[in-house]
Amino acid sequence: MQKLLLLGDEAIAQGALDGGMSGIYAYPGTPSTEITEYVQASKFAKEKNIHSQWSANEKTAMESALGMSYAGKRAMVCMKHVGLNVAADAFVNSSITGVNGGLVVVAADDPSMHSSQNEQDSRFYGNFAMMPMLEPVDQQEAYEMSYHGFELSEKFKLPVLLKVTTRLAHSRAGVQTMEQKAENEVSLPSNLTQFVLLPSIARKQYKTLLGIQSALEEASEESKFNKYIDGSDKSLGIIAPGIAYNYLMENFQDKELNNPVLKIGQYPIPRKQIMKMIEECDRILVLEEGAPIIEESLKGYQEAGTPISGRLDGTLPRDGELNPNLVAKALGFETVLDGEIPELVRNRPPSMCVGCGHIDAYEALNESLKEYGTGRVFSDIGCYTLGALPPYNAINSCVDMGASITMAKGAADAGLIPAVAVIGDSTFTHSGMTGLIDCVTENSPVTIIISDNYTTGMTGGQDSKALGRIEDICKGIGVHPDHIRVFRPLKKNMDEMVQIMKEELTYKGVSVIIPRRQCVQTMKNKKLAEQLKELNLK
Repeated sequence: MQKLLLLGDEAIAQGALDGGMSGIYAYPGTPSTEITEYVQASKFAKEKNIHSQWSANEKTAMESALGMSYAGKRAMVCMKHVGLNVAADAFVNSSITGVNGGLVVVAADDPSMHSSQNEQDSRFYGNFAMMPMLEPVDQQEAYEMSYHGFELSEKFKLPVLLKVTTRLAHSRAGVQTMEQKAENEVSLPSNLTQFVLLPSIARKQYKTLLGIQSALEEASEESKFNKYIDGSDKSLGIIAPGIAYNYLMENFQDKELNNPVLKIGQYPIPRKQIMKMIEECDRILVLEEGAPIIEESLKGYQEAGTPISGRLDGTLPRDGELNPNLVAKALGFETVLDGEIPELVRNRPPSMCVGCGHIDAYEALNESLKEYGTGRVFSDIGCYTLGALPPYNAINSCVDMGASITMAKGAADAGLIPAVAVIGDSTFTHSGMTGLIDCVTENSPVTIIISDNYTTGMTGGQDSKALGRIEDICKGIGVHPDHIRVFRPLKKNMDEMVQIMKEELTYKGVSVIIPRRQCVQTMKNKKLAEQLKELNLK
């Protein structure tokens, strides 16, 4: 046992290691990436042979973790909030199959959309799947919830959803560790049909899930992560889940908080404690980081018409992160910082790195499309999404992982020809391959640019499942070899790049163009250099 200075993500990883985890599965996504990277860098994890390789996407990660649980061992699966959309099929059904070894699912939400397409709240999924949820207030709780999450999972034979948000994931604090637990031994489920979701079995499993909901609620009432702090001033009761409790307490560092406060860290929400507050207080203020999930639920069982304030009535903004100033305003404090950035500090929009191969590929694409006009390029999620910004203005969509190819196909089906898709190598193997199958099956007139920089660049240079495989994958799916074109995106090769693109834009079928050059941020990666040498790639 020791005291460590850890990011919230690192605290989760350390808690899982100390809690007897045998494997972690994930696809990199901000703000969750550092959880898996911490395990990958851990000497202890290497010595214990704890699995920590990246998965192709969040769905395969969720299913692999469920498989490890089936074998009796403790597993963790990590993703950002929108990654839970990708994993949703397996995630929701895992509540019906239940688990054998403990299974903790970490979803890192991104309110204010610092690096995301939306700011959805993962608690919706937890409620939908009817599984226990944990939401830490600080790094210490993040560690403890990860550590004890496996026990909670094994107690109720259900996965446990651990939700964090960006500020907690990416800020540091001291963490006191606990005694390391031994890993579980391999053991099969006592019920070998448990994971067979044929309708006749699934109906029984679902009744079991429904039958333990009251026990889950009781566990929340008794949880050390939920705390009712009484106060003498009953004019206002405050409900503060997760990191919102920190924002509340920051406003009372130099003054006493006399109102009753319900700190929530475990779900289902502790109904009895909430009813106590509703019965005793004149009005309720709900401070929620994310969607107004608790606030909405209070409308369902409030008594005596107790007024409830929060995000729904405008007391707090409906979107974005909370912070101490917003909480102060909600409390009616007169003196708060306005948070305005001085004019001398100018915004610096994100941009592609100097020397990035995506830049040269976009310049060639813009030149090739001049005769057709703008509005024909469907992009995906990665560094190359910055091609939407000046001076490139090269892409016209970014919806979700893999959507570039399928949107281009749909546009071509509508008669927008040529239609172009731009997707990265890692995103292609994450969720682009199935769209390519649709294109090949119908011989759609689409030009697909797979910009290959040998890595998952946007999240820090993690391994790409596409490394050395793209041409073979495309051939295997059915793209004609004559229309799989590769070039090195450099300004000196501009004429060649434009010529190749123009030729494929006129082709009335599926063509794949692969601009291939190593990400400039991974030049010092010795492991990658060795892999590229083995694959005869530059």
